[in-house]
Order: sequence, then C-alpha cells, then structure tokens
Amino acid sequence: MSAQLNTFAKLEEVATHLRETLIKKKYILLFAYNGTGKTRLSMDFKNLGKNEGERDTLYFNAFTEDLFNWHNDFEFDQDRELRFNTESLFFKALETLEMDNRIRPLLRRYVDFDFTIEENAKVRFRRDVMVNGKLETIDNIKVSRGEENIFIWCFFLAVAQIAVDQEEGSPYQWVKYIYIDDPISSLDDNNVIAVASHLAQLLSKDQNKIKTVISSHHALFFNVVWNSLNQKKSNPLQPYFLSSDKDEGSYSLRYVNDTPFFHHVALLKQLYEAMESGKLFTYHFSILRSILEKAASFHGFNNFSACIKQDAEDFDGVVHARLINVLSHGNYSLYEPVEMLEENKKYFKKILNDFMENYRFNPELFPKEFTTES
Repeated sequence: MSAQLNTFAKLEEVATHLRETLIKKKYILLFAYNGTGKTRLSMDFKNLGKNEGERDTLYFNAFTEDLFNWHNDFEFDQDRELRFNTESLFFKALETLEMDNRIRPLLRRYVDFDFTIEENAKVRFRRDVMVNGKLETIDNIKVSRGEENIFIWCFFLAVAQIAVDQEEGSPYQWVKYIYIDDPISSLDDNNVIAVASHLAQLLSKDQNKIKTVISSHHALFFNVVWNSLNQKKSNPLQPYFLSSDKDEGSYSLRYVNDTPFFHHVALLKQLYEAMESGKLFTYHFSILRSILEKAASFHGFNNFSACIKQDAEDFDGVVHARLINVLSHGNYSLYEPVEMLEENKKYFKKILNDFMENYRFNPELFPKEFTTES
C-alpha cells in the first residue's frame, strides 16, 4: 500500500491536522529537514490550544532554550552564571517543587558537573576535578554548549515528569499535550541515544494520559524514539514525514507506514518525486551526491563514484562522477532554485534510476515502479 499523503496550504493547517490525529493516537513522530518549519509548527500547535489566557501545551523548542542566557562576567572572568526568564509559565514550579532535586538525578545520566538554582533566577555550575592528587570543587564554571543544552533539556524533562505524573497540587495540571522539537542539538550520538531512550521511557508510562508530538531532523534520534515507543502496541503511534514545497508555499505530511523513516530514504524519495514531476533544480545534484556518499561509506568504498553504474562505454563511471562533482559544488541555493538544463536532467535521471536499480529500496515508499532509461 502506498504511503498516504496530505497537503496543506500553511503550517497552521498542519497543526490542526496533528491535533485531530491525536484524538485517536497517543504519539506523533515527525521527521523533517532543517528549514522545513518544525519550530514554527510547534508554535502554531501551541497557539491553537490557547483560550482566554489558558493553554494546553507544554513545549520544548528553540524558544525554550532562549529562556536561558549566560552572564559571563567579562570584567573579572570569575562570576559566571546562567540566567533564566521567570515570566514564563515553564518555571512555575521552581519554588514549590524543589526543581534542583528533580533535575539533578536526570542530569547525572549525561554529565559530570553539578549546579545550584538560586532565588534570583540564576544557575551556577561547579565541577569536581583532581588537583595534585586531591579532589577539588571548581565553582562558577562555564559549561560547554552541549552541556548547557543537556541541562536545559533535563530542566524540561523534570517539568514534563511532573506533568506526566499529575501529582496532587501540581502546577502543570493544565498540560494536555507535550510538543518536543529537536532536543538533541550539539549532542554526540551516545547522548542522542540516551536522550531518545529516556524520553520514550517517560512517555510510555502507564499513567501517562498526555498526548505527545515529537519532531526531529536527526535520523538516529527519530528511529530510537520510534522503536522505543512502538514496543507497546496499546499506545498508538503515528509516524510522518513533513516536507515543504518552496515554490508553492505548501506543506505535505506523508504517513510512513510502520517503519522508521531514515534520513537518506527521505532524501531519496524527495529526489525520486522531483524526477517524476520533471521539476529538477540544480540543488538536487547536491542531494544526490550526499546520498551516493552515504551509500559508498556504508558499503566500504572510498569514493561515491563506486555507487554509480558503470556502462560499457564508460567503464569507470568517470563522466557521471565528474558531472556530479561539478554540478554539486555550484553556488546553488535551496531558496532561489534554478531549474536544470534539459541535458543535465537526462544525466540526473539516468544516475538516479541506475542507483535505485543497483541498490534496492522498498518500492512501497515510491509512487510507482521506476524504470531505467536507456
């Protein structure tokens, strides 16, 4: 069965569709490239839940991270602190629920530093280090960007934990939805896996009644969350691939069946559909090269040209390899697309069709059977 496709004129319509889907589903997973509009979609989803000052969505996105900012003490370079904006409802539980004690056990899963939340909306960090064979505590340290992101994520996770548990007197009883957009920036793969697994563990709790949307551009994160949440068949999950048409200004949600949707497969689908429609632009050569490089690396080759079909008159694939080299290094913008010349379209179609013929992909992911041009 071919994948279901829904097209929308604007992101607010996508957000409405997600809310309607969550009537029957407990989780929605969205895979989308950077620049598609994931963060804007999360805000549209949140805004749809506002009603006369009330709200129903606890969200994590770039705006959540912007609630925190560093004061680095440029004058003396000693009194460094992370400050946060207490005007946000996100910090509503600080005084009553001892958030530092809730954050700390989560944070220890990922990092080796400690922290203190002060009454004046400041966080100070410290780390124990060995100095001359003795353990000493270094106060007022500035943590790395990745460590900072982990701290903010654990802060959010502690709040989400309160919302999920629905503790008596909880200030987060208004939460009906959790929307999480790309919580893994600046993380290495080990932490990506840990964050995804821990998040799925929290959301799959039996007492959790909150519906959740998770969006990401990171294939590994997406697939770990999918595999973890999909273990319980009683918690229906809806996976989507979100894409946008820059020319039309529209958005598409494609249901990706019951398999995780890997990044390179999503790219390949985009190229295939562009080829079928005839709307091939110069930047598509850059995407094609990226796919060929990933395939070559996976199969142990040193160069992407090894994944280009070799013809009798062009045994080494030299011509096609040189074409991709030249056409994938031009100054081609995704936001100011230039259509390919007809001759280049012919080369592009042959290289792509040959690749899909040599390296078999699930045909259900593509609109119709592909054929190799002579």
